[in-house]
Amino acid sequence: MGIKEDVEDGVKKNGIREPLISDHASNKGHPWMVYFTTLVAVCGSYEFGTCAGYSSPTQDAIRTDLGLSLAEYSLFGSILTFGAMIGAITAGPIADLIGRKGAMRVSSAFCVAGWLVIFFSEGPIPLDIGRLATGYGMGSFSYVVPVFIAEIAPKELRGALTALNQFMICGAVSVSFVIGNVLPWRTLALIGLIPTGVLLLGLFIIPESPRWLAKRGRGKEFEAALRTLRGKDADISQEADEIQDYITSLEQLPKPKLLELFQTRYLRSVTIGIGLMVCQQFGGINGICFYLSSIFELAGFSAFAGTVIYACLQIVITGLGAALIDKAGRKPLLLISGTGLVAGCIFTAAAFYLKVHEVGLGAVPALALIGILVYIGSFSLGMGAVPWVVMSEIFPINIKGLAGSVATLVNWFGAWLCSYTFNFLMSWSSYGTFIVYAAINAVAIVFIIVVVPETKGKSLEELQASINA
Repeated sequence: MGIKEDVEDGVKKNGIREPLISDHASNKGHPWMVYFTTLVAVCGSYEFGTCAGYSSPTQDAIRTDLGLSLAEYSLFGSILTFGAMIGAITAGPIADLIGRKGAMRVSSAFCVAGWLVIFFSEGPIPLDIGRLATGYGMGSFSYVVPVFIAEIAPKELRGALTALNQFMICGAVSVSFVIGNVLPWRTLALIGLIPTGVLLLGLFIIPESPRWLAKRGRGKEFEAALRTLRGKDADISQEADEIQDYITSLEQLPKPKLLELFQTRYLRSVTIGIGLMVCQQFGGINGICFYLSSIFELAGFSAFAGTVIYACLQIVITGLGAALIDKAGRKPLLLISGTGLVAGCIFTAAAFYLKVHEVGLGAVPALALIGILVYIGSFSLGMGAVPWVVMSEIFPINIKGLAGSVATLVNWFGAWLCSYTFNFLMSWSSYGTFIVYAAINAVAIVFIIVVVPETKGKSLEELQASINA
């Protein structure tokens, strides 16, 4: 369904003019520059994955070489999340001020500095400083990359191209796990520089986000960037007019402050964006990912074999989700994903229930493996990528920096809280932990059914106007 039927030729609601629906029929031949620009941008996503995947395979080597205690290494691993929270808070305003490409350059600079500090570290303090810096870059990338891709992509490709963000993160984490077990930890830190190097070189070639240029009043650069992305011979006049008209109507509104995000005008989009981040993180994903080996060991299954199967499945299913997102839609994938998360948690809870009560012990390893694989497969299909896709789509450009930063901060806070509380929950009750996660994912399904709209096949302007009308 399109925008409200009673809106015609420039009628405004809440001070925002809803754009007319446009098929952009002349732009069906998606030129290579859209794909190339996306591939450059997702180097930032790959860098995100290298940062996240670094600490697990290097733990024993770093502790041995530098004589770190378990507490010192735990700080090294967890301080990444605090850096990401700082990156999340500042990424939106920076991207609004100096552009999406500028924000990616800033993120890359922090990652480069962080990896070099880690490489030359001879003690815990430089390690932590380097890890904090890479965390900042990671948190910033987590916001700016999906936003940039959503703003450059044609509406019929936007979901798939934005979902590449999650695919590259998963791929990088898996690669880091594999090569980190065979390479020295200092060499692995230097390898972390490669994605940022490719990204920084590519940023000299690709165009800036046309929507950001339009918002900054840089009309000629806006049209040049849009033409570069849509193709030399494409008719961009209708799309350009729609973007310009919508941004002009938004600019007539006062620039919102933090508390004003929760006014009626923006409340639905903010609720959707933050709510999906809560659904993604509080359902247990980071606790399960961070302590996957211990889960398998507790269930009596090989930690190495389970982790390798987990990593391979994650990459395959994330790719499948990216291929389906513009065909099946965002909401169906979220609902299927949520249902699978509940089922995976129930299988795993059942495995640990049997173990605790010493009933059917022979079935425990297989049941736990099935539960974890169902869980991660379901998460990778929808709940991993789709919240980032939807977040990049639903916020009007005048609040995108502030609202996107808040949503990203909520995501990183949830990641930290879930990973921090996981061991405490498991000490309380191994099967009870997964029952709690199943209940949270069930609530997430209700939230998706009631609150989250379908966003596929609509221009950003059409979608944002209909949500915030």
